[in-house]
Amino acid sequence: MDATEFKQRFLPLSAKLYKVAFLMLGNEDDAKDAVQDAYMKMWSRRDSLSSINNPQAYCVTLVRNLCLDRHRAAGIDMVDKPPEELPIAAGDDASQHIERLQTAQLLNQCLARLPAQQQQVVRMRDLGGCSMQEIEKATGLTAVNARVLLSRARKSLRNQFKNVLSS
Repeated sequence: MDATEFKQRFLPLSAKLYKVAFLMLGNEDDAKDAVQDAYMKMWSRRDSLSSINNPQAYCVTLVRNLCLDRHRAAGIDMVDKPPEELPIAAGDDASQHIERLQTAQLLNQCLARLPAQQQQVVRMRDLGGCSMQEIEKATGLTAVNARVLLSRARKSLRNQFKNVLSS
């Protein structure tokens, strides 16, 4: 594969790959590094890339695996990931910001209680905006299994939120 074909097939995916990396790593610089590492790895394997039927699924899987490797190397478990801080939107006052931050923390705590596959599917679909096909390719699950996991995870999250709000 030459540079032109590589640019046409793989460079348009950079925004999607960054989004996946950012959701998994929670840090802008680390996400950019992971995407750059993925492109370097793909470039070094460019001769075998022409046989890939779905470049997007391949790239998302590669970035996901690189992010998981970074977590393992740092000794971080995805479940222990701290809640993301929400920026104060224009027109928000401090109480609204605190309420949204507490909601995000509660969501992360509830997500942490889910089984790993359910967490992954929820993060990819609801937080990452991935399609079911992308989730299927990245996780190795069938579309039906991914939908079932997503449905169960959402139901569990609703129940956990109801329990917290009622107490």
